Amino acid sequence: MKTNERTSITVQTVVNAPVEKVWDYWSAPEHITRWCAASPDWHAPYADNDLRNGGKFKTTMAAKDGSVSFDFEGTYTRVEKHKVMEYVMSDGREVKILFTAEGKGTRIVETFDAEQQNSIDMQREGWQAILDNFKNYTEGDRLDS
Repeated sequence: MKTNERTSITVQTVVNAPVEKVWDYWSAPEHITRWCAASPDWHAPYADNDLRNGGKFKTTMAAKDGSVSFDFEGTYTRVEKHKVMEYVMSDGREVKILFTAEGKGTRIVETFDAEQQNSIDMQREGWQAILDNFKNYTEGDRLDS
């Protein structure tokens, strides 16, 4: 018997930066292309983001050696500035990201529907690696902290 139940995976971190900066770095294409990769041999050469209810986004993720690339894209279903982003990916899976001020930092909790091709652990590790890259990038850029 086949079921339509989806497995949800959650990754999280605390970024040592105010929620306003975290929100901006998470959503501005010029920042997305600097942090959106799960490993050093990948990068995001293109990003476009219309951050509003009904808006669309697309980030091209590619191996630096040019061997493979794909577009990560979807449509926002809920945007509350400095608090929450929810979207549906192009394959129908849903994502919810919470941004919560925590002391002088910001907690990010990202929950997403798992896909069927890769193991839960592999997906969790990949999304956590991207989140860790975001944390390192945002904390490392002290120009407007």
